[in-house]
Amino acid sequence: MAGMTLPDAAWRRRPGLDRLTAALDAAHGHARWVGGAVRDSLLGLPVADLDLATSFAPEDVVRRLAAAGIRSVPTGIAHGTVTAIADGTVVEVTTLRRDVSTDGRHAVVAFSDDWREDAARRDFTMNALYADPLTGEIFDWFGGLQDLAARRVRFIGDPYRRIAEDHLRILRFFRFHARFGDAIDDAGLAACTARANDLMALSRERIAAELLKLLVAPGAVAVVTLMEARGIFRPVVPEIDADGVARFKDLAVSEAAAHVAADSIRRLAALVAPEAAEAVGARLKLSNADRKRLIQATGGIGDEGPLALGYRAGIEGAVDRLLLAGGDPRPLLGWERPTLPIGGGALVARGLGKGPDVARTLRAIEDRWIAEGFPAAGRVAAIADDEVAQALLARRNS
Repeated sequence: MAGMTLPDAAWRRRPGLDRLTAALDAAHGHARWVGGAVRDSLLGLPVADLDLATSFAPEDVVRRLAAAGIRSVPTGIAHGTVTAIADGTVVEVTTLRRDVSTDGRHAVVAFSDDWREDAARRDFTMNALYADPLTGEIFDWFGGLQDLAARRVRFIGDPYRRIAEDHLRILRFFRFHARFGDAIDDAGLAACTARANDLMALSRERIAAELLKLLVAPGAVAVVTLMEARGIFRPVVPEIDADGVARFKDLAVSEAAAHVAADSIRRLAALVAPEAAEAVGARLKLSNADRKRLIQATGGIGDEGPLALGYRAGIEGAVDRLLLAGGDPRPLLGWERPTLPIGGGALVARGLGKGPDVARTLRAIEDRWIAEGFPAAGRVAAIADDEVAQALLARRNS
């Protein structure tokens, strides 16, 4: 891949990019694309986020964007990052930096005008590729093109030092390998294994964000298996064990067979035993909705069938349960959860007194409606007549 230029990918023609790169004087080498957009374009993958590195100081970036009529938001200006919005296109613009000090969680940076110095502080060689916006020329100081061709995730410099600077790089190493990797880099693997306990110093939110992305990466099954064997999860999610990995593998097979997209919360539910789901969700500080889903995903599937399960547990919850139990979720795909076509007022109109009898009878009607496969309103009316008659008879005999 040596000597390559940036492909003419569709994202390069997004509205506003010409104005943005002109405002930052890309013609004289003051702005270059960097990171994921360059890496993914070279791999022929779709590009989502755009990052532009510049030698201009943050205040100069803001001034230049304003002069060009481009809106800017100081999203991380203390660390050199300004969000530019040009004709609706969003780009993160970051001034070249070097690390002054790091503690494994945060970095104190100083601004720079040295491109190689900026590249040297990045994590992996494939993420330290820069591209001229006009000519597409690739700038590569650390063998990133060669590693990209080999599908090898490799730290820039000494892996132990890079992990000491930011402990999250342990999880990022495995996540990037699960997404892009082929043969794993032995030096990186050894360092991540040796320093796994460093993860304990990180916030659980940062750990959760990386872990959930990793679980749905294309190579997640092999990488999660490797991570469990190497003890990577033990410091932060000790509930993940060999049994969980076996369930994870089975789930991935079931998802593929049913043509259901991989889902991070469902896959996490496979990795941890049901009795540990609540504790894991709380420790990782998942949202309330994700915690609830994690706990309910292993709730069993019953014997009413997938549509009944979909009605009672919701389609998403039912798909989770079926896949985790080795069932077939395909009847639920594209199915819309119906609404019971009768309410309590209709039962009162049939002579049932207001109160607990109405709720009890409505549940009985709903159970029969579900058991009969959700018949139309005419059949439900007949079921209602029958159930109301039984309720009235039971009241008279009590």
